[in-house]
Amino acid sequence: MTLSHRLPAALLALATPALAGVLLGTALAAPASAQVPLDTLTPRVAECVEGGQDGTEAARGGPRGTDHREVTRREQRRIERDMARRLEARGTRPATAARAGGTIPVYVHVMRDSAGGGDVSDSRIQQQVDVLNRSFAGQKSVSATDTGFRFTLAGIDRYSNTSWHQDKQSSTYRRQTRQGGADALNIWLVDFAYLGVATFPWDYARNGAIDGIRVNYTTVPGGSATNYAAGETTTHEAGHWLGLYHTFQGGCTSSNDLVADTPAQSSSTTGCPAGRDSCSLPGLDPIHNFMDYSYDDCYLEFTPGQSSRANQAFAAYR
Repeated sequence: MTLSHRLPAALLALATPALAGVLLGTALAAPASAQVPLDTLTPRVAECVEGGQDGTEAARGGPRGTDHREVTRREQRRIERDMARRLEARGTRPATAARAGGTIPVYVHVMRDSAGGGDVSDSRIQQQVDVLNRSFAGQKSVSATDTGFRFTLAGIDRYSNTSWHQDKQSSTYRRQTRQGGADALNIWLVDFAYLGVATFPWDYARNGAIDGIRVNYTTVPGGSATNYAAGETTTHEAGHWLGLYHTFQGGCTSSNDLVADTPAQSSSTTGCPAGRDSCSLPGLDPIHNFMDYSYDDCYLEFTPGQSSRANQAFAAYR
């Protein structure tokens, strides 16, 4: 079943991830293996939510084309100052951090329902990790950048709990199942109206117990999500987890996503519209960039600027 059948379109973009509550059902664990100028918010812990498909608008972002709480320019400035302070405190020059790369352990948590629905095989999970490595290594296009990040599968576990499978009590189940430190990417495979949800690295200090990404299990390679079953939702979410904004962050502005080599765009992309140019500032919309909302088969690259930003954020926060 495609995502478009799960919720009314009007609810997709703004639905809030489930908070901690009374645990429903019994979890049965069965481990399978263990920089640009800013113009000008009060810090809030929040997550990026990739919206469900409504078939007409920006499919990754729902009918309003947005998938996370607003990050104002003021908060962007605060985050940039904090990142710089952290790098300085660690004796790391930004230019050095921008080229550092790193190996990231990946823990995958398969949240099945009580009847076993939503299971994802070990082989498909390994295929997902392979997609991450190929995409972050810049192997999909001659113009793509090797970010220096590599992902290694550190563990897989499975839980049979219908509430968790439906992403209910998400704060509870993440606190109970998350593994590794700040540098470990935890992926929870669930069934919800979105394609994916991500936390940002600067929120780890305050909310590390739920740090990671939630991904609709139908988007893992071999899944059933139309136009989104090649595993690139996880790539997109991992980009947020590493500190990247959407390429359309801020709309048609000079600051935009704080990455100088991603042309500004006024809105997110649906499909793969060659030549799209939604902004009067220089450059066509970066429809092939992993941080836009294009179809999986349209995604090809990260830019050098995105690589630098992700590496600096990783060095500062992870």
